[in-house]
Amino acid sequence: MANEPLNEKIDPEEGTQIEGAHEAANASDTFQPSHWTAGKEDLRSERDILAESSEVVEDGRVAEQGSTEHSGAGEAIIAEFDGASGARFTSPDEFTGLRVTKPKRFAAGLPSIISTMKHALGQMGLIRSVQTLKAVNQKDGFDCQSCAWADPDGERHLFEFCENGAKAVSDEATRRKVTPEFFREHSVADLSHRSDFWLGKQGRITHPMYLRKGGTHYEHISWQGAFEILERALNSLASPDEAIFYTSGRTSNEAAFLYQLFVRQFGTNNLPDCSNMCHESSGTALTESIGSGKGTVTLDDFRKCDLIIILGQNPGTNHPRMMTTLEQAKHRGAKILTMNPLPEAGLLSVVNPNPQEYKNPLKFPIALLGNHATPLSDLHLPLRINGDMAVLKGMMKVMLEVENANPGGVLDRSFIDRDTAGFAEFRQNLEKASWDDITEQSGLTRELIEQAAALYMNSKRVITCWAMGLTQHRNAVGTIQEIVNLHLLRGNIGRYGAGLCPVRGHSNVQGDRTVGIWERPREEFLEALDKEFNFTAPRKHGYDTVEAIKAMHLGRGKVFFALGGNFLSATPDTEYTAAGLKRCKLTAQVITKLNRTALVTGEEALILPCLGRSDKDIQAAGPQFVSCENSMAIVQRSEGILDPPAPQLRSEPWIVGQLAKAVLGRKSTVDWEALVSNYDNIRDKIEKTIPGFENYNARVRHGGGFYLPNPPRNGVFPTATGKANFTVHELPIHKFEAAELVMMTIRSHDQFNTTIYGLEDRYRGIHNERRVILMNPEDIRARSLTAGQVVDLTSHFDDGQRYARRFVVVPYEIPVGCSATYFPEANVLVPIGSTADRSNTPVSKFVRITVTPHVSKTGHAEVVGKFDHDYVDGYGRAKQ
Repeated sequence: MANEPLNEKIDPEEGTQIEGAHEAANASDTFQPSHWTAGKEDLRSERDILAESSEVVEDGRVAEQGSTEHSGAGEAIIAEFDGASGARFTSPDEFTGLRVTKPKRFAAGLPSIISTMKHALGQMGLIRSVQTLKAVNQKDGFDCQSCAWADPDGERHLFEFCENGAKAVSDEATRRKVTPEFFREHSVADLSHRSDFWLGKQGRITHPMYLRKGGTHYEHISWQGAFEILERALNSLASPDEAIFYTSGRTSNEAAFLYQLFVRQFGTNNLPDCSNMCHESSGTALTESIGSGKGTVTLDDFRKCDLIIILGQNPGTNHPRMMTTLEQAKHRGAKILTMNPLPEAGLLSVVNPNPQEYKNPLKFPIALLGNHATPLSDLHLPLRINGDMAVLKGMMKVMLEVENANPGGVLDRSFIDRDTAGFAEFRQNLEKASWDDITEQSGLTRELIEQAAALYMNSKRVITCWAMGLTQHRNAVGTIQEIVNLHLLRGNIGRYGAGLCPVRGHSNVQGDRTVGIWERPREEFLEALDKEFNFTAPRKHGYDTVEAIKAMHLGRGKVFFALGGNFLSATPDTEYTAAGLKRCKLTAQVITKLNRTALVTGEEALILPCLGRSDKDIQAAGPQFVSCENSMAIVQRSEGILDPPAPQLRSEPWIVGQLAKAVLGRKSTVDWEALVSNYDNIRDKIEKTIPGFENYNARVRHGGGFYLPNPPRNGVFPTATGKANFTVHELPIHKFEAAELVMMTIRSHDQFNTTIYGLEDRYRGIHNERRVILMNPEDIRARSLTAGQVVDLTSHFDDGQRYARRFVVVPYEIPVGCSATYFPEANVLVPIGSTADRSNTPVSKFVRITVTPHVSKTGHAEVVGKFDHDYVDGYGRAKQ
């Protein structure tokens, strides 16, 4: 592929649909902390990045330092970029012993208690387990390291955590340690040939570590030595824009605010974050439609709603505490409508494992031992991957048809006339939509869609929830805006018991954006920083995650610094991203445990081990706490309770402060020492620069914290029109070659983001294996494949093909033409150039692939695994 053209975003949808949307978003920053845009208008292609660097591009080829080729061969990049180190950029492709059983039709229950105890006792022991689990999500405890689901405002349970939250706590509070001796025993190359699961299980890193240029092993280095290396690398750059500063959603408000302040004093807005890869599409869509990039509901709204719609989300695995909220809503009489290509157990029914949720204590053991589940979904729509917009359009067409037959019977005309704009154009476009297109693209019958519409029309108060099953498509922004359109038709925004609920993944990903982790900052925010800290922040927009990867790949990003996360494994196009990291002069990570990004590095690399959420944080002024913002815009405190696993560990705010002092020196106008010695001082600065944080230190100390301003929640829409906006979107029509499937990446149940806690995906009946592809039996037969057969996957995009070898075929209840694989193993197939319009989020949920038999070294087909259960033609049956 040596002559392949530069990767360009195909057919980009530039700008926004509504004139003045950006200006309105800027103006709203004076009274709400939103930090989202109505559409990224200045996205950089590789050619643009080169042009900014004053590099010459001739005849469509990149000058000397950068190549945009995809090798197309799984190991070719190792020889080209990894040199003598031989480090792998993906987990090894050995199998671990697949067993397939019948998928579960309920979530939680006794198995979740057993799993919780297995992970907690195995990592922490009995006393430490009780100590930590009692403190998770408590008002005087620490915030869970995993999802961002909200905590109750009032009284909380004795144990306010879920199974996967317990796994996250156990993973961080483990007694296992990775010491300098460990790194002396294991080379980087050796470690890279271990699985991601194995790497994470080695324990907490105890000392700063340094990989020198040409080195094969990490070596212990002092904190001062590490900061000297960072200072030398950063201050030797030709421009601050040659540095990239990534942020994970684990980072607290206090650390994130200090981090963005340092980066902007350094002179760049290159602040890509994990939100770029998940809910960027939500923030983009909502900012234009309702004037805020955040959801509009609270937990209390679920107590009064009549209908909950869940699209593109698997709460049983990704947000398990949400199932308690859903169960409570069902007990109060609410209906639940679910849409998902997979019949996930957490959408179907739940056995609550918390005895405090049972009014009659005697019912708890009966429910637990008898698997007496509360049904959740009243109607489940098994739509095709990315069929959500089609279903939403179909539901709204039904509503208009009923309204036309009975004017005033369906639509809330007073709300539409008073509080919205664009209804006439929206209605005209919707009436043109073809039912043939709707049913074909959704994979559903008209009758099923009409049933969904009837549920909506018969409900006065509706909440819609969604996650990355919606946000990681090319048309993600449009689909989410169709959800808004659906709600506007019946006034289901801005009133009690109704609204929009984008369910964020990592526990402070929303908070990081609120306090300024944003590569395209608002002028109002920058002016506030300028005034408070007496400097001029850079105005040029920085790189988001996809742009940052391209910049590194082209050699224009020379220093990569990550405040948390596992960048290589979280991002798309693993081979391309690995090449970018390898081209850096220096890569540095602030992490608690070993991950693959620490093994695929620049010429030099640093590991800076930090405190976790559960660890005590002692600074010069005494014990400190931090704060986080959940999916419902509640900011609350988080204070660790455990002694750190090693005295050499430092907090994220301390690391950022010391980095700033070392790099900026006397040029800085900030008293970093004062800010780090007492985090109250950081919160005072946040209060002075970001609206909504008035009286921050006092309010965050109140049990449960406080809500940030949310105008749409109160029926106020700070948009370009001053109203909530109907928007117009054409239904994408997807056509496929005969052999192609659509692949989406998903998590297993023993996983949070890129952290692998175990090898069990018990709800789906997949045990002890991650290299699987879920396929419909009809698609398996059409390709002359069999259950358990080992196959190779090839993804197809405009710039070429990408390969992932040795996956095991598992028949599953998934629509024809669709397939699913786990990430990060399948991220290698996600093209860097395939991103969502206007948000630039990688399209990880819609990858065109072909599946071919893997040929073993002996030249024969390979079949592995034990199938105690097959899914065949819609009927599950045990193997005889």
